Amino acid sequence: MWSFFHKLGSPRWFYDIGGKWLPWFALAAGILLVTGAVWGLLYAPADYLQGNSYRIIFVHVPAAFLAQSIFMMMAVSGAVGLIWKMKLADMFLKAVAPVGASFTFLALFTGAVWGKPTWGTWWVWDARLTSMLILLFLYFGVMALQAAIEDANVAAKACAVLALVGLVNIPIIKYSVDWWNTLHQPASLKLTEKPTMHPDMLIPLLIMIVGFYCFFAAISIMRTRNEILEREKRTAWVKALVQTGGRNA
Repeated sequence: MWSFFHKLGSPRWFYDIGGKWLPWFALAAGILLVTGAVWGLLYAPADYLQGNSYRIIFVHVPAAFLAQSIFMMMAVSGAVGLIWKMKLADMFLKAVAPVGASFTFLALFTGAVWGKPTWGTWWVWDARLTSMLILLFLYFGVMALQAAIEDANVAAKACAVLALVGLVNIPIIKYSVDWWNTLHQPASLKLTEKPTMHPDMLIPLLIMIVGFYCFFAAISIMRTRNEILEREKRTAWVKALVQTGGRNA
């Protein structure tokens, strides 16, 4: 286990193994997303209260899950970078911040589209919506620090601290519907409770969630590999890789 942990700290090892994982994650994402989308949008039954408008759940819920998960991954990477000084952790944090921001925006946008027919308005200052908006600003904060600080090591430390501090917002997002009176419905999926959704709705939703995570894995590997090439461009192995035309290997 410790050997694997130390290997993860090697940019070159991750670049090589990531190139092998990438096509499999991309293939899995394509199959799962197409299957889940077709099943959920065309064949799942309409909701008895919301009709067909509920179908946006097949994009909204996976995007919201990923928005929170990616920020938690960033916080863990920040802690690893601060404690063990692993460059790869800093590279990963930088690489996935824009991806997390994109999923957070997608969750907010689809939530607004869903809210219009459900609540009669695009936006309310609901606890869940407001805390998700704060999450988007936290992503923007990490990206702004990366752009504003020229020294990569200093920028990595600043981003790690912001990610760790911003982690307090995640339980607020998760439990906001339980702690306050909100318009937002309770969580559709809970690990501690039996799902209330019909299997014809639940199964395509689970497929879409797994597909979104596979898509994120593929994108994060691509972006991290590019960040490795940028950070390690003066090393002998990257120079040799570029000279042999193996940049996309």
